[in-house]
Amino acid sequence: MTHQYQVSGMTCSGCEAKVKSALLSVEYVTRVEVSKDTNSATIVMGRHIALSDLQKALPAQYQISAPHHSESTEQAKSWPATYKPILLIFAYITGITLLIQFGNPRFDAMQWMRHFMAAFFLVFSFFKMLNLKGFAESYQMYDVIARRIPLWGYVYAFIELALGVAFLMDFNPLITNAVTLAVMSVSIIGVLQSVLNKRKIQCACLGDVFNLPMSTVTIIEDGLMILMAGVMLLQIT
Repeated sequence: MTHQYQVSGMTCSGCEAKVKSALLSVEYVTRVEVSKDTNSATIVMGRHIALSDLQKALPAQYQISAPHHSESTEQAKSWPATYKPILLIFAYITGITLLIQFGNPRFDAMQWMRHFMAAFFLVFSFFKMLNLKGFAESYQMYDVIARRIPLWGYVYAFIELALGVAFLMDFNPLITNAVTLAVMSVSIIGVLQSVLNKRKIQCACLGDVFNLPMSTVTIIEDGLMILMAGVMLLQIT
């Protein structure tokens, strides 16, 4: 997407260069054109960037504004685009696992949750395996264990794979759900800390393939697995 902004404080070609360089350093910005004559900056970005983030990147003598578009509207429009990959994955997993239930005389909630969790872990571990090193490095930025033990990021991807296979085979439901509850409960601690502290870091849930920001979507994702594992444990015991 492309947006045009007003930038005040530019008086020479040196100012143009400083503003352009500063804006190009912002994540998701791909191209910048700056003019001191019109006090404008045209920015091409991979997804919408908040005006406050652009201002933070600029030296104090320059002020940026957005008179040509509504920031709140653009922010609302950018949410579905940003999280499209994870929303599609959840839609596919939900749809496919619900279709399986058509073969049953009645809807089996426990079986559906088991199939959903199997697909969830298998799909999410697949994306992590595509770039295991990239995932481990991203995960280390916020996970409470991976920060102290970097190897945990590599191990975690294989745990997800093993859990996916275990749910698919219905292997020892008590152990499988207990491990899921423990692993996801630890995982969500780092996610909650990052979101509550408003840290702008990449979420590693889909590995290093998609550049998704850490947000409440990640909390919902982990929380859903914790809830399902807890419900299934209660049914077993």
